[in-house]
Amino acid sequence: MATPTYQPRVNVSSDGWRNPPVGGASHRMSHQPRPDEEESGPTGPKPRPGFGLRGPRRSPHVLTAESLSSLTLPVGDDGVIIGIDPQNQPAVLSVLRPAPVEIVLVGSMWMAQVLALRTVATGARVAVETARPPAWGQMAQSAGGGQQCVSVHEVRQIAPQGPSVSSPVLVVRDMGARPPRNQLAPSPWQSVLTVLPFLGPRSPQMLSRADLIGLQRLSPEEAEVVTRIMRLPEQVGAVLPTLSDNAMLWCSRDGHQFVMTQPTEAETNLLGGPRRMD
Repeated sequence: MATPTYQPRVNVSSDGWRNPPVGGASHRMSHQPRPDEEESGPTGPKPRPGFGLRGPRRSPHVLTAESLSSLTLPVGDDGVIIGIDPQNQPAVLSVLRPAPVEIVLVGSMWMAQVLALRTVATGARVAVETARPPAWGQMAQSAGGGQQCVSVHEVRQIAPQGPSVSSPVLVVRDMGARPPRNQLAPSPWQSVLTVLPFLGPRSPQMLSRADLIGLQRLSPEEAEVVTRIMRLPEQVGAVLPTLSDNAMLWCSRDGHQFVMTQPTEAETNLLGGPRRMD
């Protein structure tokens, strides 16, 4: 550490923040280097006692107005990370939006609960309307670190949730292959996730009006129905009966994407391992 160039004692007759003058009126500030220090010593920045290294003697970095258009800020999609895609990149599902979103999941309660937990992790609330409340009870108690982030309701007993931009809501409807009509009116910042264990008589109608569809492993007959309704390539539909328990196909009117959902250790401890049927 460099030797201080100022007097070590403070003049008690001054204001306590300054050292006494040295050499009359034309004195040097105590923190400034002496002229001989400017010329001697190795090249490069010299330490200034109490102030570290002196900064570069250059003009401030300034952008011209013409250069502003070249600035970019890379921002990816926002939403819920549902797994990884075939390129091993994070797959993000935009679950909550300013406009109402209808989501259909043909798969297991396990997959629905993973999505619910990850939606809670983004700061949203989850309301579950289900015919099997005990199966959702433990997850609801564990989500949110003790806060009431997940509420469980009997069938037709769910009340309006009051969604807003600061408090979005995901409504999960888990009532078998023939769920009753949703009693909640569509609202901004409120998405509805309907869980179907398999395709039923009303499923084609639900799939045709859904904004997003998540598909776990299907039977060959179900795969043919989905391929026709969603207008998927035949080679994609042929893969659906062969998917593993943690693999899914997410599709919309604009495209489709295979996703591998990898549960975290906390999710596995709470929900168990991936499975297609509950």
